[in-house]
Amino acid sequence: MRAIVVKSWLKGPGDMEVKDIPVPLPKDNELLVKIDSAGANFFDILLVQGKYQIRPPFPFTPGAEFSGTVVRAPAGKFKAGDRVFGSNPTGAYAEYIAVPQAQCFHIPSTLSFEQAAGLYITYPTSYAALKLRARVQANDWVLVHAAAGGVGIAAVQIARALGARVIAAVGSQEKFEVCRQQGANHCVNYRETDWIERVMQITEGKGADVVFDPVGLVEKSLKCVAWNGRIVVVGFAAGTIEKVAVNRILLKNVEVTGVHWGAYARNQPEMVGEVWRELFAMAEQRKINPVVYEPVFYGLENAKTALKAIAARETYGKVIVKPSAEPAPKL
Repeated sequence: MRAIVVKSWLKGPGDMEVKDIPVPLPKDNELLVKIDSAGANFFDILLVQGKYQIRPPFPFTPGAEFSGTVVRAPAGKFKAGDRVFGSNPTGAYAEYIAVPQAQCFHIPSTLSFEQAAGLYITYPTSYAALKLRARVQANDWVLVHAAAGGVGIAAVQIARALGARVIAAVGSQEKFEVCRQQGANHCVNYRETDWIERVMQITEGKGADVVFDPVGLVEKSLKCVAWNGRIVVVGFAAGTIEKVAVNRILLKNVEVTGVHWGAYARNQPEMVGEVWRELFAMAEQRKINPVVYEPVFYGLENAKTALKAIAARETYGKVIVKPSAEPAPKL
């Protein structure tokens, strides 16, 4: 099969190479999946450079999210021919992957392979942040930073499904329409100097009840959060770890909390199934609908182009790489 193979730390994704390697042999508890779509993530860039928290042994194939068709399965939940999506620390930028069946789910009937490839990480992260950590209620004002990105669009859709009012904060006016199409009530550009004032105007002086922050804007968001507001730290896409004046937290009676979805399986495993049940119900009711960035990148050789677009912040929603070199013909 063809796969991206990393044999030493790279300067960047532009140095990734596609090789011919054997199809992986699944273990007793694993599925063999023919990959239809791989979800590209910013952390893939860090992984191939040796700058990520996970440093896999060489050689390895990057890529953590995928969707596809089961080729081989042990007796039980899955069978050959099932449409599935899942995640693994490595291995998704390839034509086939062997993955523990516990890390896979059936694709909801309402979603395509492309949409499902971006479901595993972003949607449960956003749901856990908003529902479990921020306790979003109907009519809450929810300020979502980086609202056109993968977790951001998921947060916009989930907040609306929970009955909240959403202010989408993005880095360019061109992304306003993307956010509005996903249900955002208002949009602001956090690169403009008056975005904090805009949030206060939109909320009629109250401020946002909840702030969803995958960027690193806690310090600034404290200026437009409501009394008894909740700020959830989701990530640090800006590239720096903030230092926050904690007196502001005290003065507004604010909660600042974090979310680490990947750690729930280890620390609160009972919540994992509950979160997925809620998300699958939302998907079947079409309350969530993963957004796929256009164009889709066909051919593993174009994974580097996909990651460069993510690094340049040119994208929205989920960036998808197809192992096949060209689109399937339309019937």
